[in-house]
This record gives sequence, structure tokens and C-alpha cells, in this order.
Amino acid sequence: MPPRSPYVVALTAAQRSVLEAITRRSSAQCRRVLRARIALAAAEGESNTDIARALGINADTARKWRKRFCSKGIDGLTDLPRSGRPRGFTAEQIAEVKALACEIPARTGLPLTRWSCPELAREVAARGVTDQISASTVRRILSTDAIKPWQHRSWIFPRDPYFALKAVRALDLYSRVWHDDPLGDDDYVLSADEKPGVQARRRVRRSLHPAARRPMRVESEYQRGGTLAYFAAYDVHRAHVLGRCEPTTGIEPFARLTTQVMTTEPYASARRVFWIVDNGASHRNWAAAKRLNDAYPNAHMVHLPVHASGLNQVEVYFSIVQRKALCPDDFADLDAVTNRLLAFQDHYNATARPFDWTFTRDDLNDLLHRLGHHDLSAPLPLAA
Repeated sequence: MPPRSPYVVALTAAQRSVLEAITRRSSAQCRRVLRARIALAAAEGESNTDIARALGINADTARKWRKRFCSKGIDGLTDLPRSGRPRGFTAEQIAEVKALACEIPARTGLPLTRWSCPELAREVAARGVTDQISASTVRRILSTDAIKPWQHRSWIFPRDPYFALKAVRALDLYSRVWHDDPLGDDDYVLSADEKPGVQARRRVRRSLHPAARRPMRVESEYQRGGTLAYFAAYDVHRAHVLGRCEPTTGIEPFARLTTQVMTTEPYASARRVFWIVDNGASHRNWAAAKRLNDAYPNAHMVHLPVHASGLNQVEVYFSIVQRKALCPDDFADLDAVTNRLLAFQDHYNATARPFDWTFTRDDLNDLLHRLGHHDLSAPLPLAA
């Protein structure tokens, strides 16, 4: 008869319920299920030898987890903290790897624009920081601080000294304010621009419709059928679009858009209609504003600063057009493109709601304040 263990397991109702739940849980770790079964079997009075034979383990394993459970309860069935593998690199070496990753390679004399992990590993070894280091180790080191030198983002530093003044006028109009006075019910704000170079591309083979476990398939090769420009004026508070297609961009095509809009109600009889535009050639500088106001005295053109098209809400609408109406594209000719754009415009107007525009003059000042730290010699003026 095998000797009885000095560690007697007596389970409470709550402990038994927890252990049985662990053994039934399909997502539980295998080792945790095994330890729960050892504790349950020990509570039934079985010896370590019998438990080992029934579960196909070593008797020492059954003895170990019986003892752990007796001393610490259910918490004793978890692994103890482990020291792990000793560090292969010192804190100084890790810091030097991160510092090198934050340098521009060209400044170190290498003919590179961006680092990759293999190149960083070779450069670290060449500098004598460490004898050898793998690219995967470099990637692991950089991931602790989310350093990814192989990525880059483009940005444009505002160079217009009146950037804040021009930008805040549009932001105030989005908030229905003009020169610190609220807009009236018969004042309207339009965001206008053109989307040039819309192509009529005819696929060489017909696209395949989606099917079970298969996305839509679109032939890569296509035949060109010409391009056109899509002009649109987006009412930012009514979420209504008026647009037209033209063979090309220019002053005259944009004038035809303004005529189309300003002869349509409610803009024809409005007290004021504000046109927010960027600095495209079709509507650039004071001359374009004068042309519009001379033709329609209640129309006022408001120019955004240069490189601030992101503040023009019609660009958001154009991105929706690109994603929902033009991609993927397969048009027989330019007439098909025109029909698609104008049909989508009607479809959009039937269900659209105004954009939830949250970028205010306070956000603009915060942005300009952060950008000012990049060039302390020329701080950017903030909005009033």
C-alpha cells in the first residue's frame, strides 16, 4: 500500500466549484487543467502514486502541486515568477541602438534615406557598440519605445504670415460666425473646389462580382478614355452638394459652377453666401473674389491660406466620391463618368448629414503653437 501524503487536501464548496470550472473550460491552459485535476483527485483521498498513474504524469509532479495547493490554495496552482533569460545587452548598449535609430542615416555618412533593422544591426556592430546583434533583436529593442525609423510622414510648415487669420475665418464660418457676429437664417456657407483628372478607364476584361470566400476581382489593365474635372459646392450646414462636370479646370468652368449655384434657391435670394475656397488657379486671389462679387453682390469669397486644403470641407466630400463612386472604376467613356458623378451627387443629397466638424480656432492655435517649436527663429502668429 503506497504511503499516505502528509498534505491533506480539504476543499471548500467555492474551491471545488472553481477547480471543476477550470477542468471544463475549453480555453483554459493545459497545465492549469492538469493541476486542477491533481487537486480534485487529492481531495478525494487518492495517493500521489494513484494520481500520477491516472493522469499519466510523474508522482513527483502530483506531490509538488498537492503541496502547493495545501500551502496557497488555488493561487498556488499558478507558476511562480521567473527571472528569465539573462540580458544579452546592457542598458547603455540599448540606449545607443535607439539613439542611432533616431539619427538620419545620411548625416552619418551612409548613402541611405531611412534605416532598416538589418542596416541598423550592421551599423551598431561596425561602431563597436556590440560584437554582434541580429535584426530581430534591433526590432525588438525599438518596439519598446515605438521607434520605427523605416517609416516617414510628409508635412508642410505654414509659411504664410497671415495663416491663422485666414484659416480662422473659415473655421468661424463653420461655426456660423462672421466677424464675431452669428450668421442669420438667410446666410449660407459653401465649400467649393474642383476634382481634376477624373479618368474614364475601361477595363480590358469585365470585373467579376463578389462570391462566397472571394472578393470582387478587377482587371489591372485598362484602356484610357480621357479625363474630366468635377466641380462641386458643398453647403456645410445643409449637407447639400451642387456640382457639374467640365472638360478641364479653369476660371470659366468655375464661373459656370458659381452661376449654377447662385441662380438656384435658396442662394439666389439669400442675404449672404460665403464661398470658402483654396488657392487653386480657378479661383485664386482677390481678382476671383471681385469677379464673384461683381456678378452676384450677395456672394463673398473667403480664401483659405496656402497649403490648408484640409480645412476645406468639400475635400471630405471628394474623398467620399472617390471611395464610393470611382473606386474601383470601369467606365466605357466620359459620359459614363459624368452620369456616375451626378447620380452619386443626387444619392448623397438624399441621405447626407453635415460633417461633425470639431476643429476650432482653439485647436488651430494649439497646432500653430506646436509647429512654432520646430522653428523658433520664426514663431507663427496665433489667431485672435
